[in-house]
Amino acid sequence: MLKKSLHYALLTALVIASVGPFLWLLFTAIKSGDENIFNPAQFLPQKPTLANFSETWNKVSMGSYMLNSVVVAILTVGFNLVFSTLAAYPLARMQFTGQKGVFLVILSTMMIPFQVIMIPLYLIVLKAGLTDNTMLGPGWPPIHVWAGLIIPFAISGFGIFFVRQALVGLPKELEESAVLDGCNSVQVLLKVLLPLIKPTLATLAVFTFMASWGEFLWPSILLSEEKHFTLPVGLVYLQGTFSSNWRIIAAGTVLSMLPIISFFLILQRYFVSGTLSGSVKG
Repeated sequence: MLKKSLHYALLTALVIASVGPFLWLLFTAIKSGDENIFNPAQFLPQKPTLANFSETWNKVSMGSYMLNSVVVAILTVGFNLVFSTLAAYPLARMQFTGQKGVFLVILSTMMIPFQVIMIPLYLIVLKAGLTDNTMLGPGWPPIHVWAGLIIPFAISGFGIFFVRQALVGLPKELEESAVLDGCNSVQVLLKVLLPLIKPTLATLAVFTFMASWGEFLWPSILLSEEKHFTLPVGLVYLQGTFSSNWRIIAAGTVLSMLPIISFFLILQRYFVSGTLSGSVKG
C-alpha cells in the first residue's frame, strides 16, 4: 500500500511539474490589471478577462508573426515529407553501389550541430538574396524571406532515417505483387508503400512542425524587419516592448501555442501509432 501511494505521489508531482507552468501562464494571461500575478495565494484569476489577448493582438503585429510562422512551418513540413520519402525509398527498397556509404553519410549529418554550419549557411543565403535586406520588388508577401527560412530545413538526416526504417519493415511481397500487376517504381511508392507508413509520416510531420515553429536562432539571424518576424522572434520583441506587463507577454505566449496544439491534435491518432510502430513483432 505504501509503495502504491509513493508511486501515485510521484506521478502527481510529475504532472504538477509538467502542467503547472502552462496553467500559471494561462491564468496570468486572463487576469485583470488589478490582480497580483506573483502572489501564490491568487493563483486562480479572480476577475477573468480576455482583454489581454485583444490588446496583444492589436499592439503588435501578432497576426503577421502568426502568418509567417504558419507558412514557414507548413512548407517546411511539406518539403521534409516529400524529400525524406524520395531519399528513403531507394535506400530502403533498392540495391545500388555505395548504398551503405550514402546512408552512413546521411546519418553523420545528424551529429553536426547547427551552430557549426550557421555562418557559412548565412553567407550562402545572403548571397542568394534570401534575407529581408534584399528587396525583390514592392508588395507582400515576402516569398524570398520565407524561402531563406525554409530551405536550410527542407530536409533532414533524421527524416530520411525515420522514413527509411518504416519502409524497411514492410514485406517485400507487397512490392513484388504490385510489380507483377504492372506498377512501376513510382506507382509502388505512391499506391502501395505510402498508405502503409502514414503513421510514420504523421509523426515526422509533428516533429518537424514543432521544430520549425519553435526555431528562434535562425530567424533571429536572418530577419531584421518586424513585419517579417516569426512568432519566436516576435515574442522576444513583445517582451522587450511590454517588459513590465507580464499579462500581455503571457497572452502572446498562449496565442503562439494554439497552432501547434491544434496541429498535434489533428494528427494525434497517427502520431501515437507511429511512435509505437515496430515496437511489437509478429
